[in-house]
Amino acid sequence: MSQGPNMVVCIKQVPDSAQISVHPVTNTIMRQGVPTIINPYDLFALEAALKLRDQLGGKVTVLTMGPPMAASALRKALGHGADDAILLSDRFFAGADTLATSYALTAAINKIGAERPVDIVFTGKQTIDGDTAQVGPGIARRMGLNQLTYVSAIPSIDLEAGEISVHRRAEGGVQVLKTKLPCLITMLEATNELRRGSLPDVLRAERAEIKVWNAEAAGVEDLGKCGMKGSPTKVSKVFAPKPRAEKAKMITAEDGAPASVAAAAVETLLDADPRLLSVLTKQTTVA
Repeated sequence: MSQGPNMVVCIKQVPDSAQISVHPVTNTIMRQGVPTIINPYDLFALEAALKLRDQLGGKVTVLTMGPPMAASALRKALGHGADDAILLSDRFFAGADTLATSYALTAAINKIGAERPVDIVFTGKQTIDGDTAQVGPGIARRMGLNQLTYVSAIPSIDLEAGEISVHRRAEGGVQVLKTKLPCLITMLEATNELRRGSLPDVLRAERAEIKVWNAEAAGVEDLGKCGMKGSPTKVSKVFAPKPRAEKAKMITAEDGAPASVAAAAVETLLDADPRLLSVLTKQTTVA
């Protein structure tokens, strides 16, 4: 611990969701020609790790699983200041759901930790393509790590005591949690601002040789738990919701007063579904 924490940040290269479309015949996502980006939530995790390294020393390794083109995401992370980058790429990983993905990433993190124990694993709270928020907790469960999800800030870390304190966003407020290291942290959005990479880091990233690990190199012991074989989740169809036929209705009141507009809105809702009257009556009684 005196060397500073050894941290691994799991990132994912995803299609830019602003430019994704669905094939009108096959109902599948059309990825051809769609630019890829680092999952935005993962960038907050990367910056959190870099800040801890700036304060305490240590090392930040970025890890991703994907095709060879995913190396570009790792180069961007190196350009922002990460120390090392590893790409898991093997045909056995193809088609992995969150369960199989967490298995492969866990194997790689354990291999990284064989040289020097990993103190903190960082991920974003979820990805914009899957939106499951399952991979981070899945890694924590497989590795037996304390997991701190939806973290908005890391106010303190005591390396001597092996403890970390975080703020976790929860319903109705913020939880202040303290736990022992090692742990896994999933970072919330808008918790920090990713730094602009320094010129030396950008140049280093361009020249860097990205480490590529296949299943064997990553220490995967059971190929049956990887890729499609290890994925119980099956996506039968992806489709775009049909647009509603009804047009939006503008609700107004003659005097424009908020109370009048609210009364007009309630009247409109009751006209559409009279059953709402009993619901509104119950809520008014309880209040």
